[in-house]
Amino acid sequence: MSVNNPLRTPSREHPAASTAATVRGGAPAGLKKVVAASMVGTVVEWYEFFLYATAASLVFGVVFFPNAGSRLDGIIAAFLTYAVGFVARPLGGIVFGQIGDRLGRKHTLQVTIVLIGAATFLIGCLPGFDGIGYWAPALLVALRFIQGFALGGEWGGAVLLVAEQSPDRSRGFWSSWPQAAVPVGNAVATLVLLILSATLPDDQFLGWGWRIAFWLSAVIVLVGYYIRTHVSEAPIFVEARAKAEEEKKRSYGVVELLRRYPGSVLRAMGLRFAENILYYLIVSFSIVYLVTVHEYDTSQLLLALLIAHAVHFAVIPLAGRLSDRIGRKPVYFAGAVLGASWAFFAFPMFDTMNPVLIVLAVTIGLCFHALMYAGQPAIMAEMFPTRTRYSGVSLGYQVTSIVAGSLAPIIATALLQRFESWLPIALYLVGACVVTAVTVLTLRETRGSSLRAVDARDEERFGARAGTAA
Repeated sequence: MSVNNPLRTPSREHPAASTAATVRGGAPAGLKKVVAASMVGTVVEWYEFFLYATAASLVFGVVFFPNAGSRLDGIIAAFLTYAVGFVARPLGGIVFGQIGDRLGRKHTLQVTIVLIGAATFLIGCLPGFDGIGYWAPALLVALRFIQGFALGGEWGGAVLLVAEQSPDRSRGFWSSWPQAAVPVGNAVATLVLLILSATLPDDQFLGWGWRIAFWLSAVIVLVGYYIRTHVSEAPIFVEARAKAEEEKKRSYGVVELLRRYPGSVLRAMGLRFAENILYYLIVSFSIVYLVTVHEYDTSQLLLALLIAHAVHFAVIPLAGRLSDRIGRKPVYFAGAVLGASWAFFAFPMFDTMNPVLIVLAVTIGLCFHALMYAGQPAIMAEMFPTRTRYSGVSLGYQVTSIVAGSLAPIIATALLQRFESWLPIALYLVGACVVTAVTVLTLRETRGSSLRAVDARDEERFGARAGTAA
């Protein structure tokens, strides 16, 4: 069918594409600078977000929910506040997605980094339950909501800033680098907590030491904000916005997005489902399991996670390049299938209490995760036209977080408390991976596709109606 042909047309056949940047060594001039700016900002954002996740596992149950009952009850309560951030993320994705589609990716990302930085700093200032009673968890929830709202607009802008400036034949590789910044942010948060927990007695760490990690966000936010002031919008976005203004059009609103691309949004959610659950079982619930079931040393556990994050960072770009060479679908499908097997060997390895085996179990799990995570920006960018791409990828990515990543540690902890076994958790993960594997099979392979051709097809399908505002 002729409809599919434009999607397989390299951008070098489009004269407009060649004017966007000078190609040097297979990458447009300035692309590496864009990648670096996107990564630095993403490191800052996810440092703060995952700092909360780790603190919820180690600290918040004691500091903010001391009367919850058992230790697992306190952790569940802390994870519920953690889930609030995920509930806020789709709202942030909708709001910042529309702003980003209309005003630009760059300025939107500057706003999100300031918001999340302010919320994180203030979390470090909160008195505990012993100080102000129920106001403490209430304020924690409010700040967590702001944190999640800002992060909801972060991911889509960061990855699209790179994906829209990447060559068609290597979009998977280049757009995987902002994804690789996530384990870097997580590693920095883990390293800070590792140093604090290793150098301070438990009472001092729980009393005030953990707050230092949150206060450090004020410094690194300034760095990230400064770098993001020096990036440029993608030429394809600038051209699309100019065309929209010339034709008196605007980007789609959410209603129009869901009316015209419901299948793409649902597929984005299906792709995200298992990847998100697998990740939070590894980086959050593993801490709960080892600390509560085996009373494993916190410092050794954080060190294991630090090593695993370093490997994860290295593997993500490799998986992104692999998606450019053999296709998006086979790499993603392999990640879903392998991810389904993780819990069946990881928890027995945890039960040995052998530090090497624990590091290996976590690291293998994150390698499986990388096979899915690396290709997400390219796949999702290739699903939507430029005028609605920010809204589309943000909505599909962030809505799934509510029923996937936000609930995964809660569900896993509740299953552990109810059955006192890891087997139900393993079956839960299998079910999630089945959903994602089936979604992958419904995809059309888009390796090497042109984003300009996606825009052309959008115009062809909807004509003059394509610019209708919601």
